[in-house]
Amino acid sequence: MIMEIMNQIFRLGVVFAIFGFIWGIFELGLNVMSGGRTRTIAEVYFIKAFKYLFLVDVTFLFCLDDAQNLISTFNIVIAGLVLLTYFVGKFQNQQNKMAMFQMMGAGMTPKQTTFNMRVEIGVIVLAIGVFSLFIFYPDIAKNPISIWFHESIINIEDTPVFGFIFKVIGFFFLVSMIFKMLNGFNYLISGKPFVQASSSFQSFTKNKKDDEFDDYEELDN
Repeated sequence: MIMEIMNQIFRLGVVFAIFGFIWGIFELGLNVMSGGRTRTIAEVYFIKAFKYLFLVDVTFLFCLDDAQNLISTFNIVIAGLVLLTYFVGKFQNQQNKMAMFQMMGAGMTPKQTTFNMRVEIGVIVLAIGVFSLFIFYPDIAKNPISIWFHESIINIEDTPVFGFIFKVIGFFFLVSMIFKMLNGFNYLISGKPFVQASSSFQSFTKNKKDDEFDDYEELDN
């Protein structure tokens, strides 16, 4: 059972990596057509919404039983947990970047203006909601674009060199998912994460604030 779960997470890691590669080419094309213009926050989340929706669509297609083209409950549960963990991880990364840029000050020119917490959460909820909708209406997931993504991912996965590279990425994705899920379960049980990845950054931020306060005290004296 554990091996089946790990194999499914590993396969999804390969799928996510190849999907990200294909989507990266698509975004590169958009950047070329726009002449490198900086996107507005509306454009950023419009593109991200489509990315997440197609990702859950393609993920759902990989949850179907290959032999009978039926929904595999086991695959759906694992895929749902992986998608949720993946989206939450992306959200937390954006939060950490935002906090880091705020700490550095306005002298920088970061992309923090392209992060909106409410919209980010809304996009994630929408994506998970659409994934749940596919369970009851699977035919909606079988559209020309998602089928093209599905077939392209399989073709790239079967390519000797590229397939091996993405399988290596899938292995690291598996390890990352295991730690993130351990974090989640441990947090539910004890109220503390298994691994506090952002503790160093938080400590640095706190020390920075303390140093600034000390400097102010010295100047005031």
